Amino acid sequence: MTIDPQNLLERLIVCPSVTPEAAGALDLLGKELEAIGFAVTHLRFDGDGSYPVDNLFATRGTGGRKLLFAGHTDVVPPGDRAQWTSDPFVPRVEGGKLFGRGAADMKSGVAAFVAACAATPSEAGTIQLAITNDEEADAINGTEKLVRWMADNGHSFDFALVGEPSSAEALGDSIKIGRRGSFSGAVTVKGVQGHVAYPHKANNPLPVLAAILTALSTTKLDDGTEHFPPSNLEVTTVDVGNPTSNVIPGAGTLKFNIRYNDAWTPDSLADWVRERIASVEAKGTEVRFELAGVPSRSFLSPLSDDIDTLSDAIEDVTGRRPEYSTGGGTSDARFIAQYGPVVECGLVGPSMHKADEHIAITDLVGLTAIYESFMARFFASEAE
Repeated sequence: MTIDPQNLLERLIVCPSVTPEAAGALDLLGKELEAIGFAVTHLRFDGDGSYPVDNLFATRGTGGRKLLFAGHTDVVPPGDRAQWTSDPFVPRVEGGKLFGRGAADMKSGVAAFVAACAATPSEAGTIQLAITNDEEADAINGTEKLVRWMADNGHSFDFALVGEPSSAEALGDSIKIGRRGSFSGAVTVKGVQGHVAYPHKANNPLPVLAAILTALSTTKLDDGTEHFPPSNLEVTTVDVGNPTSNVIPGAGTLKFNIRYNDAWTPDSLADWVRERIASVEAKGTEVRFELAGVPSRSFLSPLSDDIDTLSDAIEDVTGRRPEYSTGGGTSDARFIAQYGPVVECGLVGPSMHKADEHIAITDLVGLTAIYESFMARFFASEAE
């Protein structure tokens, strides 16, 4: 049985699977996968202060090397539909491009690896798929719990591919072998509110807050590492909540985010932030530092024969070898990296999350061919 990736992508776009509502997307995939010999398990995770999420795990084969494909079916909301040329959940083909919400991020990746699996002999080796509907938002009851469930139930893998958009300008020009981590925090300084004409009866927290902002934002974290650019801290907001000019405010808060490389851990970053805060004289104010959310860890997959094999497959299809990148934001690959080597390999993604999101149909066909070529080489390496 063969699967047309464009047809499958179009049917997935029709499912309005805005996080966390799967809207039939996982049911559709489950039926397609069962038809090509996969055993499919639907998993629903709940709790930890977040909404319940549907996930899918599928496996085919029992021997040989074990390959994991991972991705997500959830999409961001379409936003103002007036900005779209047509309905975001009705696929539209025009000028060799396929339009629709999720076309780039990342129902195309899912469609490509499912189609590639259909074209790969079932006896080649063990193929596993881990697909969540919670990547674009909280990511609490999605891939993290899905791969933990896999490990608890004896489903290991030798190598993993995430179908997120990874190409920069052209299909296959870049793959992501790692990602920087994300660390967010807030610093609140409390003083004493008062009248600006009587500053001796108040304690203005803002000079201390400004000094902390300077200490955080002007101190270099590092110079980068072998595969990562320098870590950077960006102050994202300063909030005082004071609408008048004759009142000394009682408190102020700044929030920041650090995108960090493999020289750091969340614990070492927290220590660094506390050291910067402690370098500022508090002047009788109360200073409080808090984490905002759960930090995302950085990861780096070691360069290996499997990454070389993937590069060979990309060169076979596109005529160029990919660059190895660790740029961009975070992805669910950070959860998978805790259990084995993982690389992101997908389409060009400039239109993702935008109105009129789209992909080039030739790129979808090419990505499917890359996955097919990689699997043929990956599983053949067991016999060599």
